[in-house]
Amino acid sequence: MKSILTFVISFLAAFFSLPLLRALAVRFKIFDFPGERKVHKVATPLMGGAALYIGLIAGLLFNTPNILIFLPVVLGATLIFILGMTNDVVELSARLRFLWQFLIALVVVYMGVHVNFVPKGYWKDILEALITAIWFVGVTNAYNYLDGLDGLAAGSAAINLLCFSVILYMTGQYPLGLMAISLIASSIAFLPYNFQKRKIFLGEAGSTFLGFILAGISLVGNWAGDNAVKLSIPIIVLGVPIFDMIFTTVMRIKEGKVKNIIEWLQYGGKDHFHHYLVDLGLGPVGAVLFIYCVTLALGISAITVSNGIAMEGFLGIAQASIILAIIGILIVVGKRQRVK
Repeated sequence: MKSILTFVISFLAAFFSLPLLRALAVRFKIFDFPGERKVHKVATPLMGGAALYIGLIAGLLFNTPNILIFLPVVLGATLIFILGMTNDVVELSARLRFLWQFLIALVVVYMGVHVNFVPKGYWKDILEALITAIWFVGVTNAYNYLDGLDGLAAGSAAINLLCFSVILYMTGQYPLGLMAISLIASSIAFLPYNFQKRKIFLGEAGSTFLGFILAGISLVGNWAGDNAVKLSIPIIVLGVPIFDMIFTTVMRIKEGKVKNIIEWLQYGGKDHFHHYLVDLGLGPVGAVLFIYCVTLALGISAITVSNGIAMEGFLGIAQASIILAIIGILIVVGKRQRVK
């Protein structure tokens, strides 16, 4: 019953805040304008991400003790949301955004959220902090890059969170499960407004907020008794955004489009996973549904191996890698055929 009430409260808070947020975006001219490297053709209001934040906070306030339990992740996500909102309004440089994202990740690490698999030694704390910060920044930006088609980022996040919540409820981690449910409800509430004619976009505030929260949940959750399986679950569940980042990076380096991390952060083009699927004939809706299916398939695989041993965790990652590699190969071959 508490899970249902949390879902309803977060859904209603996000859903009914969206018209007001859209009106504010229009009033203060906070738009995502069309361009050569963008899919949409008309200026579209941003600030949709604020609805997700409002929905999450409403759900957490209904479960007040959970705010204290996950304060580091919520605080970090709040700072990332503010950074993203600032960029939506005044457009910060890629270098400055990356620096702040990294610093925010280190703040969360300092508050006690970090990986815990590095062997003991004088380098342990430094290496764990570095790996955790890279994970936070990587997943945060991966979700930002995934936000390229209507419904893609929010819908994918809802599926990711659903898969995480299934494992959390199976293992009795109800407080974190309620947090995941709250964000699922907020993401679902956003989707109708993202698809309708008078639409609103998440903006960088929303996409980076989703990515940071997912990165945090993946670190805070206890996904399995075996350490290898525990590490494999988040990688499998978040396989699509991770694949998109790796695939796009490899293709950009191969084609000489980027030469360093700043150029990589600054570059924006129609060369992501979802863009290729659209170009191959699936269309925007077809591409989104295809990615939903792949995301759900990987999530089911993660749920299946959550009670397994180390070998099953490695096999789960191997299976996900093979599936995504096949998709990547088919995309590259399809692109070459279209060029011919």
